[in-house]
Amino acid sequence: MSGKNLKESVRRLLHQVQTPGQYIGGEVNSVVKDHSKVRGTLCLCFPDTYAIGQSHHGLQVLYSIMNSTDEFACERAFTPWLDFEEVMRQACLPLYSLESFTPLHEFDAIGFSLQYEVLYTNVLTMLDLGRIPLLAADRGHDHPLVIAGGPGAQNPEVLADVIDLFIIGDGEESLPAVMRRWMEIKERGKGTRQEMIGELAAAFPWAYAPAFYVSDYHADGTLASIRRTRSDLPETIQACQIREDLDAIPLPCRPVVSFVKTPHDRIAIEIMRGCPWQCRFCQSTVIKRPLRIRKVETIVSAALEAYRNTGCEEISLLSLSTSDYPHFEELVGRMAEVFAPLGVNVSLPSLRINNQLRSLPQLVKGVRKGGLTLAPEVARDDMREQIRKKIKNDDLFEGCRQAFRHGWQKVKLYFLCGLPGERDIDLDGIVDMAEEIAQISRQETGRFREVVASVSNFVPKPHTPYQWSGMQPRAYYDRVRGHMLKRVSIRSVKIKQHDIDTSFLEGVLTRGDRRVGRGLLEAWRAGARLDGWQECFKPDIWRAAFERTGIDPLFFSHRDRPLSETLPWDHILTKRDRNFLENEQGKSRIQLELMSSPE
Repeated sequence: MSGKNLKESVRRLLHQVQTPGQYIGGEVNSVVKDHSKVRGTLCLCFPDTYAIGQSHHGLQVLYSIMNSTDEFACERAFTPWLDFEEVMRQACLPLYSLESFTPLHEFDAIGFSLQYEVLYTNVLTMLDLGRIPLLAADRGHDHPLVIAGGPGAQNPEVLADVIDLFIIGDGEESLPAVMRRWMEIKERGKGTRQEMIGELAAAFPWAYAPAFYVSDYHADGTLASIRRTRSDLPETIQACQIREDLDAIPLPCRPVVSFVKTPHDRIAIEIMRGCPWQCRFCQSTVIKRPLRIRKVETIVSAALEAYRNTGCEEISLLSLSTSDYPHFEELVGRMAEVFAPLGVNVSLPSLRINNQLRSLPQLVKGVRKGGLTLAPEVARDDMREQIRKKIKNDDLFEGCRQAFRHGWQKVKLYFLCGLPGERDIDLDGIVDMAEEIAQISRQETGRFREVVASVSNFVPKPHTPYQWSGMQPRAYYDRVRGHMLKRVSIRSVKIKQHDIDTSFLEGVLTRGDRRVGRGLLEAWRAGARLDGWQECFKPDIWRAAFERTGIDPLFFSHRDRPLSETLPWDHILTKRDRNFLENEQGKSRIQLELMSSPE
């Protein structure tokens, strides 16, 4: 079926689904190329709904870079909602790209962005709807190369049987390089598909082809080793070399403008990559090193060009810690100077709690005054020492005071619970901090403003000092919720805890090895879909799938692991080696001993 005919078939069915605008393509700034006039075709597949995927800045960056040359046609596809998946299956229609309505199986390559682990079943849904075999071993010459990258690639083993090639590290230069080499290999047309993928992997030290690596296990079920089966492939995979000059990496100045409402319906400009801090729980601060910044004028110019190309009324300045940008005051001043006369708001997510927060409300006059979002993570100083999050409550409270004084209406706080060594006084501190901010709001505005404490269940991540730690049991998290809710005394203070079942699934998928992949496939075949959405997530499907495949999920998610144990991701190297992580783990344990000793 041609793209034109497929498009017409889809349009005739859209009256049966919600939000049909997410399935029709044709958005402002989308790029449509003639496939017969390019060297290769790539579909960027974001394994979540259109609204989530289209809001992702990284997708816009790669889309812009890959389409900046006449060499490639780069298009987009997203996971359909349950209603459209059912309609497509009933009508025997394949999943397609939004630009040309080309079925996924007709591309030269498709690339998945693995931003969070609970979307892994969406990868399977997209492959299956796109008429691509789920298992890499079942694909032939006529099928596209299946690539994956992003944070989920830091432990690629759960998807090892599904993905042909993982890209470790930044994608701006590695993705075009892989596409060029893949097209060279395809044009030469020699060898089996497996031999072609092996040649591709051998060309880059940051490309991991799991089909050429084998896992061995001890009698107790722990991992003994991951060994290569080809001598021309590396034993360990290095993250790709980064470009030190962030200004040299172009920003997407013609981002695709959605027809439908998305969570981040605004222009996004990455001002800095990496983080100057080294919080022990944070994977991003490890894999995004070293710290790189863009110049103020580069940011302002790109934002202005993007505004002219979109008409969006809000610009978001992105980084892991925006207020740590070294020229922060100059940048905010220039943005206000340029965009305030245009009526464009400037938003500042990921603000760090530091001395600068005290003056921020006066400084950012063009920011929407809805709510201030901050991430203290924990509430007590000794726990902060343990997780290496160096902030001060005085800065937080004074920043909130100034925010309420200058028109902010509410504050949202992000916390972690279940950290190693957590005590009831740490949980009490979360409630106390939220109520102290509520009291400040009353002092400054005359009434209690809403303060939301969003509490996430701690999931130890690969490549962090806590990668050897296990999660707390369910009974613990149930008790945490009851304990905090019981202590709340101010009605405007809300405590919201992340779903425990979702956190446990995340723990299994982020810390699992290849055996967990069997459970993933079984859960998908049993109907697991869109697990990141509470209205779709069905934990009973996962429990049954793990049981049928002989997998003990607690072995992966809840078990403390000795430093001597081989971890499923040890062959994937980051900017911080294992010695550094072990040393940080040791320092954390020393702090835990200090916390537990009598005062």
